Amino acid sequence: MGRLWDKWTGTKYPDSGVRPLPTMELREALLALGDRDVPFSVRHAFPKEKADLVAECEIPKAQLTLKTRMRLVPAKREVLVLEERWEPSHESGRQYGRGGFKVYRQWEFQRDADGRRHKVETLRFDTRDVRGPLRTMVLDAGWTWRGVLFRY
Repeated sequence: MGRLWDKWTGTKYPDSGVRPLPTMELREALLALGDRDVPFSVRHAFPKEKADLVAECEIPKAQLTLKTRMRLVPAKREVLVLEERWEPSHESGRQYGRGGFKVYRQWEFQRDADGRRHKVETLRFDTRDVRGPLRTMVLDAGWTWRGVLFRY
C-alpha cells in the first residue's frame, strides 16, 4: 500500500547518499527560490494557513490561483505539501481543487498575411511549473517531498 499511496499523493524521496540540509538552510533556500525566474513567490505562511511556507502563483489571464502550502518536519526530514487551486467554473464562478496537475490553455483566432483564419495559442500554463522547482529544491536538500490530500 505504501508505494501505491506515495504514487497517488506525489511523494518523492531524495537519492540515497544525499546529506540532508539543516531545516533553516532548506527554509532559506525555498524562500530564495521565489526570487529567481519562476512563475511564483514563496513567503512565510500566515498562522491560519497552518504551514511554514507558502508558494503562490496567480495567472490573471486564466483567472487561476495556485497555492502550495509546505510544512517542514525536521524529525523526519520531510516536507508535507498541500497543493490547492482556484479556477473558473461554469456553474459557480470559482472552483476549488487539490493536488494533481493541470495544463491551462487559451486560444484565439487570428488572420495570417493571406487573410486566412487560424487558431493561435495565447496562454499555456502547466501547474507542474510551480511544483517542479519546489520539489527539486527539497529533494536536492536531502528531504522527502510528501504530498498530502487533507489538511495537516
